[in-house]
Amino acid sequence: MSILLAAGELDAFAAPDIASAFVEIDGAARVLVDLGRVSFMDSTALGIIVRHVRVLGEQEVRVQVVLPEGFARRIFEITMLDRVLPVAGTRDEALASLGA
Repeated sequence: MSILLAAGELDAFAAPDIASAFVEIDGAARVLVDLGRVSFMDSTALGIIVRHVRVLGEQEVRVQVVLPEGFARRIFEITMLDRVLPVAGTRDEALASLGA
């Protein structure tokens, strides 16, 4: 299993690092994307995360996005992405869903 942990502000400046992190996990069967420590996220970062999570899903990789109550979760709720992406409220919930 691969775990991507993001923290702080995710904006256009962080976008290349986010994209690189997803590339580095190529071949993983299960992926946990932990956004629990994100304090800010712009549309560029959000788009990269959504695109890569969808691509992983299309490749039949089991993915969970950790979104506890807070800024990141609110962005996903406003855009209704929490309804179309595999979202968990805690890391433990995500790990259980991934069978870890």
